[in-house]
Amino acid sequence: MKRAIPVLALSVAGLVPVWLYSPGAAHEGEINEAAAAPETQQQKQTPAPQTTAPKTTGSAPKANGTAPTTQQQQQQQAQTRNVSGPAVNTSEGTVQVQVTLQGNKITDVKALRAPNSNPTRMALPLLRESALKAQSADIDTVSGATATSEGYKQSLQAALDGAK
Repeated sequence: MKRAIPVLALSVAGLVPVWLYSPGAAHEGEINEAAAAPETQQQKQTPAPQTTAPKTTGSAPKANGTAPTTQQQQQQQAQTRNVSGPAVNTSEGTVQVQVTLQGNKITDVKALRAPNSNPTRMALPLLRESALKAQSADIDTVSGATATSEGYKQSLQAALDGAK
């Protein structure tokens, strides 16, 4: 009986910090891949106008009417554009992606917003790789990051729909 009171008091004293614990700043917030590397995004966009600029020969277009339409289609296909999907609220946090398209081809996918957790940090590169490989939002869910994967797919699909 003499030991019971100190053991109980020390047990309670040891549990108080556990009850009061809240994750630190490293666990709060969101991941933003686009803000993490703005230089890379600018470097990717800078060469695009040089490669897509139409070549001028100084001669007038042919009168058959098909050349300007074909040229416009080629310019649209070669044009690089970024389209952001909507922010999707999931049980783990908000997920939003931005897709970079060159014509109809997906050239890059970045997470604008994502939960800052270990499963999400491990899932984002896998989701990006899957989207680039599939060239659509029809990608597999990453095990352990199901909510983030579903939000990623929804935001990506909406971005692709908005790009059409």
